[in-house]
Amino acid sequence: MKRYVLHSPFSIYHFEAETWTHSVHKHTYFEIIFILKGNGVHHINGNAFQYAEGDVFLLGPEDFHHFDIQEPTEFSFVRFNESIQKQLPGDKERPWQPVIRNLLNTSSQSRGSIVTDKQEKQKLHHLLAVLETESANDQSQYFEIIRDSLMRSMLIILARNLFSQTPGKPVTKDSIEAILMYIRQHIYRPEELTIEHLAETFHYAPAYISLFFKRQTGESLKQYIIKHRIKLIEARLLYSQLTLSEIADEFSYTDESHLCKQFRKYTGATPTAFRMRM
Repeated sequence: MKRYVLHSPFSIYHFEAETWTHSVHKHTYFEIIFILKGNGVHHINGNAFQYAEGDVFLLGPEDFHHFDIQEPTEFSFVRFNESIQKQLPGDKERPWQPVIRNLLNTSSQSRGSIVTDKQEKQKLHHLLAVLETESANDQSQYFEIIRDSLMRSMLIILARNLFSQTPGKPVTKDSIEAILMYIRQHIYRPEELTIEHLAETFHYAPAYISLFFKRQTGESLKQYIIKHRIKLIEARLLYSQLTLSEIADEFSYTDESHLCKQFRKYTGATPTAFRMRM
């Protein structure tokens, strides 16, 4: 089964369709799917759910799905991974963080649309409208702050609605979703992302975990980690005033030179040239 990969922490995909052109697939990321108009059937994990204007779905990396569109449908897919809610080392945990963590660690798609209350749907769709407007100016120095606040509000509203229902199934320790989540949570500590350490953490042989990851994602474990790190560094270069030395330190590179060498290998440009060009 095809698995779509997202290396950046966040993206929005807004489109209209009369027929669904994507095959059944999984992801390396989470996505909130908004139905802005239209109706049809959303097939998720082998179950079929009628969808209509206003519905909101939350999918995790291990959820597989496709749509049967019965009436031309306008979608907005908000794609993200855990790094968008990063907690800096030493920061005190905020009350909302365990709520969002529990939401993302709970399989929700045996239920179809998470939100059934009309007012709750309207709140989420209003937040989406603001998020899409702000995303059009994503090079603003304020964009990340506003984006994260809006995403946090969306996720807490989804959690409030989901947890009023029957508890779902947690992420299993040995799933590819658990490995992807672990990588994103530890991307700033490369010593915890070696093949040997990951194999020990997930109780696999080092050779097997590499094969398992490649089979599940279509991408090698090492390449996924590097590309994910590079995308986060690109975001730092675009949306922060951090120096190269500070970025290198944040991502635990041995020095600025090592960062520049790897960044240029994967992007074709030096970090300085990338920042100036963008």
